[in-house]
Amino acid sequence: MEERLQKLLSAAGVCSRRQAEAYIQAGRVTVNGKAARLGDKADLVRDRVEVDGAPLSAGERRTYIMLNKPRGYVTTLSDEKGRRTVSGLVAACPARVWPVGRLDMDSEGLLLLTDDGALTQRLTHPSHEVEKEYHVWVRGDVDRALPILSAPVVDGGETLTADRVERTGENTITVVIHQGKNRQVRRMCAAAGLKVECLRRVREGKVLLGGLRPGNWRSLTPEEIAFLQD
Repeated sequence: MEERLQKLLSAAGVCSRRQAEAYIQAGRVTVNGKAARLGDKADLVRDRVEVDGAPLSAGERRTYIMLNKPRGYVTTLSDEKGRRTVSGLVAACPARVWPVGRLDMDSEGLLLLTDDGALTQRLTHPSHEVEKEYHVWVRGDVDRALPILSAPVVDGGETLTADRVERTGENTITVVIHQGKNRQVRRMCAAAGLKVECLRRVREGKVLLGGLRPGNWRSLTPEEIAFLQD
């Protein structure tokens, strides 16, 4: 099936779609020996697409999935302590995928996994500032805690900030962050005098957890993949 060259390059983990446009304009991409132009399409089964002389192949397509991680699972492929890992939950996935980023053992919700090393590196780099949204069930004085959570919190020598904090129920709040510091939401809640009973990630950028059941996974849609790659 023919697809735009930008999509083929990003799916192969060569670069993002935006970077692919620059590659094409710079003459670094060829299709069947001819310099590619923006808007060109190709079929990797039929056409020979090269970047700087190195060919892409249909076998280079990557896998992108979303898991609704339950509590009690560590976000690793193996664990020396014998704890349950997310790899067991995605064993039916035909590709060997790994987690993108962290979600601690006591937390649940949206976890991305892929076999795309370039995308993993980009999404986990500190400069990647995509919003992550969490629903948090807490114990404590929420009214007192809200102003503290809405301002910068210093913990362990690090300044932690939230983009948005809202009360959504008597003992529930929504926290949106983009920093991605280790256990950031839990640390901020503790600094504000709240004890976290349950923490669930429900969104990463435009990728939503939706109604995916705990322990289940699904492939990302082309639109979701495009968002992560751009």
